Amino acid sequence: METNESYLESVKKQFLYYKMLGEKSIDQLEPEQLFIALNEDTNSIATIIKHISGNMLSRWTDFLTSDGEKEWRNRDAEFENDLQSKEEVLEIWNKGWNIFFDALNNLKPEQLSDIIYIRNEGHTVIEAINRQLGHYPYHIGQIVFYAKQLKNSSWNSLSIPKNKSGNYNAEKFAKEKEIKNFTDDELNRLK
Repeated sequence: METNESYLESVKKQFLYYKMLGEKSIDQLEPEQLFIALNEDTNSIATIIKHISGNMLSRWTDFLTSDGEKEWRNRDAEFENDLQSKEEVLEIWNKGWNIFFDALNNLKPEQLSDIIYIRNEGHTVIEAINRQLGHYPYHIGQIVFYAKQLKNSSWNSLSIPKNKSGNYNAEKFAKEKEIKNFTDDELNRLK
């Protein structure tokens, strides 16, 4: 049971970390930059956020009791760029994350081996969480990369800045060894 509790605590911190990376990227952009798509085959940051949120709402509403691909979800519409303002983008972003964290925070360690379904395919709760731990950071990486491209040289790094690895490692190795989640320091640094 202790391992399951540790797992839940770890994934909550990791998802919070990726949420913060997305938000820190969005914060660096002018509102109109959220809606830029380079060509027909790319999505704007607003569209990526709309998709992430749609996925979260579908997957995490009634997470333990209904299929994760809800009948009311229109995945194709998530890729239509119809959001008009930064406020709308942030509203849909927070709506998805709120439903996700509500579901995750209400999970009990003993439920991690329960079976849930996504498109009629059975997953343990751990597998479903891991599936999203691959999916959401994938899209948040797109957001960070795209934001960095749009911002260009005035980008405030969200990770170890270029040519600063030596300093970063020196700080880490100057401390005593300890067991903790890597996100503990990163979340504090990004605040």
